Amino acid sequence: MGVAGYSEMARLLGLDDVADKYAAIAKNMAVKWEEMANEGDHYRLAFDRENTWSQKYNMVWDKMWNLNLFPNNVIEKEIKYYLTKQNLYGLPLDSRKEYTKSDWIMWTAAMAPDQNTFEKFIDPLYKYINETKTRVPISDWHHTDNGEYVGFKARSVIGGYWMQVMIDKIL
Repeated sequence: MGVAGYSEMARLLGLDDVADKYAAIAKNMAVKWEEMANEGDHYRLAFDRENTWSQKYNMVWDKMWNLNLFPNNVIEKEIKYYLTKQNLYGLPLDSRKEYTKSDWIMWTAAMAPDQNTFEKFIDPLYKYINETKTRVPISDWHHTDNGEYVGFKARSVIGGYWMQVMIDKIL
């Protein structure tokens, strides 16, 4: 669990001073991350790796819990950049390979600012599920360029497909 998670748990327990302390730490860390990972139109895979990118799917919790940790419209910038990196069967995890994790695409899609953008992420995933020649129960790890599964099948992480529904219930 990240620092922000501790803050939210403390707040639920009525420990507002502890919650405020960890919220401030998380906010400072997010500002530092934004500075160190900034690549102009997106954010790096790792601080020391120029000209790289990766899905920042875990930022979905910032949106869901309305934490507003990340400055300068970080999520908006990432979503816009990801749309330039999509392949026929979805958004790769990062700049290193063409494979992806479909549950994390759904988390990324849930960060979209509107339904139309959300659908731009899930339509290629639907296409993969519908067209893949690999007939195993839904694989959450597949190639975005050819639709072949890499590994994993019928795993509980497919529950991540419901991230947008959960956000809609909370927000």
